[in-house]
This record gives sequence, structure tokens and C-alpha cells, in this order.
Amino acid sequence: QVRLVESGGGSVQAGGSLRLSCAASAHISSIYCMGWFRQAPGKEREGVAYITNDGTTNYINSVKGRFTISRDNAKNTLYLQMNSLNPEDTAMYYCATGMVSWYCNLAKADFAYWGQGTQVNVSS
Repeated sequence: QVRLVESGGGSVQAGGSLRLSCAASAHISSIYCMGWFRQAPGKEREGVAYITNDGTTNYINSVKGRFTISRDNAKNTLYLQMNSLNPEDTAMYYCATGMVSWYCNLAKADFAYWGQGTQVNVSS
């Protein structure tokens, strides 16, 4: 099984930045699609961003221009650089791996393995 461990969360003021990391137990070079999701209390888990092995990225509209997803296959690590954070970004952030080798999107149903999450709190 692929084990994913997120880190880098914390509490920041609005306008601040955080860099999340997701360390994988497997060689992520063999995983086509990796993504970041977030879930606030009482809300559904939503896709934030994904990245494929060929470098294709996509973001939910609310984070475009502020967040950057990247991956370092040699380090088996996925990253999410979050800038200009606002209180609406407050959530538990999860990394995940896609189910198939040819498809990637922001639907949580298309991801197979999940980390335990790292909490991000953004105050006004």
C-alpha cells in the first residue's frame, strides 16, 4: 500500500504563506496523478489541485494564482505552496494518489490512497 504523510500545516494570519509536503512510501514516479484536497468541518472534501507525471496541473478556481502544486519524484514528495492565504482556506489538507495511469481530475472519487491530513488555520 502507498502510505502518505502530510506535514507543513499550521496557523498563519491572512496574507501569509505555508508550504505543505506529502511524503510517500512508494516511488511516486509510478503514480500518474497526485492531488491535494481539503475539508473544513461540516463541509465536503474538495479537490484543491492536482499534478500529473507529465507536468499537467489544475486548480480549483478559488486558489488559482495563489497556490502552486509541484512534485519531486526523486524525493517521493508532493508539495503545495500556498500564498496569500485567507480565512476561507482554513481546512484539513490531504494529499492523495489517483487510481489510474491515464486520468487525473479534482474528484475525490478518483483517488485511491490518502494521507492523514495536516491542519491549516488562517486567521483574519
